[in-house]
Amino acid sequence: MGPKQILGIVLIVLGAVLLYFGWQATDAPIEQARESLTGDYSDRTMQYLIGGAVAAAAGVGLMLFGSKR
Repeated sequence: MGPKQILGIVLIVLGAVLLYFGWQATDAPIEQARESLTGDYSDRTMQYLIGGAVAAAAGVGLMLFGSKR
């Protein structure tokens, strides 16, 4: 297993953790009140969700298309 595959696994795990915390933040009462009033979540919650999705996608990309040394 090469360094790109290891980095891919780390990014997938990091992305999953960030998505978990972002998903948990959307269930918080203050976030639900904000979302119902303004139609969007707080910046912090969106950073968790978007960062987690990007990290997971980059990790999957590295696992699939990383060099096969």
